[in-house]
Amino acid sequence: MINRFLTVIFILLGCAYPSFSQNTVSQSDSIILQNLKQFPRKNTLPVRRPVLFPEIVKLSDASSLDLKVNYWRSLTAFGLNVNQASFSDNWGAGGVNSLALGGQISYKTDYTKEDKNFVSELILQYGKLKNRNQMARKTADRIFWDNKVALKLSQSWYFFGSVNFESQFDMGYSFSKDAQGNEKRTLLSRFMAPGYLTESFGFEYKPVKYFFLRIGTGTARQTFVLDKELYKTNPKNFGVTHGNTFRNELAFQVVSSFDKEIAKNLTLKSRYSMFANYEKLSSIDNRLDVTLSASVNKMVNVSLSGIILYDDDTANKIQASQAMAFGLIYKLAK
Repeated sequence: MINRFLTVIFILLGCAYPSFSQNTVSQSDSIILQNLKQFPRKNTLPVRRPVLFPEIVKLSDASSLDLKVNYWRSLTAFGLNVNQASFSDNWGAGGVNSLALGGQISYKTDYTKEDKNFVSELILQYGKLKNRNQMARKTADRIFWDNKVALKLSQSWYFFGSVNFESQFDMGYSFSKDAQGNEKRTLLSRFMAPGYLTESFGFEYKPVKYFFLRIGTGTARQTFVLDKELYKTNPKNFGVTHGNTFRNELAFQVVSSFDKEIAKNLTLKSRYSMFANYEKLSSIDNRLDVTLSASVNKMVNVSLSGIILYDDDTANKIQASQAMAFGLIYKLAK
């Protein structure tokens, strides 16, 4: 009986021993594996940069390739704006039949080669408004032509020389009414009355393509009033002595420009100029032109423009103008 009991105990111990030993081994093996665990490096597959050995290859006939480098860049734009309104004679809310036309041509070319740079910009603007039972009035009238040559001195500084011309196409009038209530007009300006020719040299700061600042330490401006009778209706005569057609000024000039697409299809263009006559530094001429234009598509454009001007040769206080246009524009880039 005792022998059977001992036999059963040995059998049970024999069945339990393998599982105990197996668990002990598995636990020790897992501890060892954890100690041996290694993580890969960040650059598991390092790649060496290839070493390039450029070699000059001589062509038997290079002229046959017909290779040319174009250092010129140009942009031409044509714009046309039309505004029209008409009302029946019994229109209860009131209104005036009107028709307005406006057009603009702009051209800009840039030549850059090594340390030499040449830029020419031409802007031609003209607009007319005709209201029923009123004389026609101008909404825009400008001739602007700016030319600049520059020699690079450092990363952002240039030595420049520029020639600038400004005038207008048509006659300009002020409007009033006589004692009978009839409309009348008084001549204020016309082509080359005034006309401005400005020569300047100095230093230009241009850190990026869309912005520059010119400091013209040596600047001369000629004011032309070719109509000798204009002073009778415009006493200031744009600073030119009555009976003369020409006036020369020596001055210090600052010109800055910003022209960039600030958002998709939205462009901001501004130009500021300051002209300080050395003989009359107490009265400095300032002009700021700002235009914000949005492209609806390739052919339709909306623009909002404004001008702030102070020139005591034309008026004794600040002058301002604003215009909004919706029309067609066509651009040619090269």
